[in-house]
Amino acid sequence: MWFERLTGILPVCRSKKKGCRVPVGAAREGVMVRDKGFYWDLFVATLQLSAFTVGGGFVIVPLMRRKFIREKQWLDEDEMLDLTAIAQSAPGSIAINASILLGYRLAGFRGVLVTIFGTVLPPLFILSLVSMFYAAFKSNEYVVLAMKGMQAGVAAIIFDVVITMGKNVLSRKRVMPWIILTGSFAAVFFFDVNVFVVIMVCGAVGVADTLYGERLRKIRLGKMQAFRRRREEERKREEDA
Repeated sequence: MWFERLTGILPVCRSKKKGCRVPVGAAREGVMVRDKGFYWDLFVATLQLSAFTVGGGFVIVPLMRRKFIREKQWLDEDEMLDLTAIAQSAPGSIAINASILLGYRLAGFRGVLVTIFGTVLPPLFILSLVSMFYAAFKSNEYVVLAMKGMQAGVAAIIFDVVITMGKNVLSRKRVMPWIILTGSFAAVFFFDVNVFVVIMVCGAVGVADTLYGERLRKIRLGKMQAFRRRREEERKREEDA
C-alpha cells in the first residue's frame, strides 16, 4: 500500500502475516482483537485527548504518550517518536495528523475514521459554543485570567515533552542525535528557520546516517566472515598436516 511506503507505518492484523505488526500491549496474546469494544475504547481515548488538548498541537503528545504507551500499551517509545515526527512534518494540524497515523497504526482505515471523529468532535462542539457567546467571553475578566493560567500550564507540558522524548533519543549514546538536536534548536531559536525545513533536513540526515551505518555493518560483517573462513582454512591445513 502507498500509505505504508510513504510513512513506514504498518497496521495491526489478526494473524502474523507479512506486512502486519502486533501492538506492544497485545504481545502476550499474540494479536490485538479489533472488535466493537476496541473501536469504542479507541474513540473514547481520542475524544478525551482532544477535549483536554488546550494550547496547541504539541500538548497532545504527552497525553498520547501517557494514554497509548503507559496505560493502553498500544505503542512503544520509538513508534511515538515516529508518529510525532511525521505528524509535525505533514501539512495540517498535528493533532489531526497524529490521530490519523495512530488510527491507521492500530486498526487500518477503520481506525482512521474512528480517531478522526473522536479528535474533531470536541473542538467542533466547543468552538461552536464559543462562537455563539464570543463577545461575552472576550470581555470577561475571569476567562482572560483562565487563559493566562492555561498558557503557563501549556508551557510546562511542552517542556515535559522535550525532556522526556529528548532523553529517549539521547539515551542511545550516539553523536549524531546530539548534533541533530543542537543544530535544530539553533536553527529555529537563533536563525528563525521554518520548522518544516528543519524536519526535512533532519530526515535527510537521518536517512544518510542510517545508510552509512548499514554500510559499515555490512563491511564489518564481511570482515568477520572472511576472518572466520581464514581460521577455518588454517584449521583444516593443520589437520591435513
